[in-house]
Amino acid sequence: MKIKDLTVFIVGNPPPSWGGRYFTFVKLVTDNGITGVGECYCATFGPRAMTAMIEDTFGRYVDGMDPFRIEELWRKVYGSGYTLRPDVSLMGVLSGIEIALWDIIGKALGKPVYELLGGRVHEKLRSYTYIYPDAAKGQDSSIFWNAEQSAERAAEYVRQGFTAVKFDPAAPYSPFDPRQPSLESIDLCVKFCRLIREAVGSKADLLFGTHGQFTTAGAIRFARKIEPFDPLWFEEPTPPEKPEEMALVARGTSIPVATGERLTTKYEFARVLECRAASILQMALGRVGGIWEAKKIAGMAETYYAQIAPHLYAGPVEGAANIHFAASLPNFLILESIEQWGGFHSQIVKTPIRWEQGYVIPPTEPGLGIELNEEVALAHPYTGTGLHLEMTNAVVR
Repeated sequence: MKIKDLTVFIVGNPPPSWGGRYFTFVKLVTDNGITGVGECYCATFGPRAMTAMIEDTFGRYVDGMDPFRIEELWRKVYGSGYTLRPDVSLMGVLSGIEIALWDIIGKALGKPVYELLGGRVHEKLRSYTYIYPDAAKGQDSSIFWNAEQSAERAAEYVRQGFTAVKFDPAAPYSPFDPRQPSLESIDLCVKFCRLIREAVGSKADLLFGTHGQFTTAGAIRFARKIEPFDPLWFEEPTPPEKPEEMALVARGTSIPVATGERLTTKYEFARVLECRAASILQMALGRVGGIWEAKKIAGMAETYYAQIAPHLYAGPVEGAANIHFAASLPNFLILESIEQWGGFHSQIVKTPIRWEQGYVIPPTEPGLGIELNEEVALAHPYTGTGLHLEMTNAVVR
């Protein structure tokens, strides 16, 4: 069995566009007709550039390969062009291709992917969601900075079955970060924590999200203000380049630090673990180097008693990869969902991801257990110019 064909789908994500402006899906086909689907999570270049990079990598390393030889492919691509170092865009390309290869392998063997990763450890996976606006009640994106509406919405998520909710009112994020948080921003975030804790009580964990916008001193100062509300984590408090600084934050607060969505490969995560910068790792499988690389990182994390909470701000194919990966982990903590995987996330695949009372149920079908709905994909081409996810380019005071 050999890989013989590639198709790249750049799919526009219709409003409200939770999960990003567009999704980058890849489909691989073998010479005996088995198809596999993957998803690349890369926000550094636009769709045309990403498509060219995917096609270039396919032509150099994937066309004609045995799909079972993932380790060999990984090393070849990682060293492409004499690099042998973490490259977030190249790893995004490899990740999507690698996920598709696992889908093919599972189908060829008649097994779900998690059975090929050591077997299923969890019958169901605890999940959380961001606090998103409720359009039926006239809410819009202003909810992200409205503590009263967010608390009301958090209580509704708990009634649905969620046992954790995430929010990040300390925005915006800027390429000119890190910065000191303003007193006004701190006051707003304390208000969020207080009202949401009052709304959910002990029925749900609070997941406090930031995106590396604080200095080390600012993050410690900030964390101490929200400690009384006992968040489960303080996410990416400082920028991702220097985990040694994040480690100082981890030592300066009782809140567990979580990080990883912007990191790639075992080498970057090794630094996080060695520095004790975080006790919760949030790799994005469409960026980190694929499922097998993520499994290696999870094994490293076990030796530090660190837990895994796979990140998702992408489409349901990366989401499906997260599910198989998480189902195989003894140190799994919680899975990111985009609400209940409804809306466009349920339309772009033929079999929606199964969510029940706060938990995702791993599929039993071979491979990833999903199939891309190509008619829907082709009917929603991305025609914009924005990147998948962008910061504000202004200096934040």
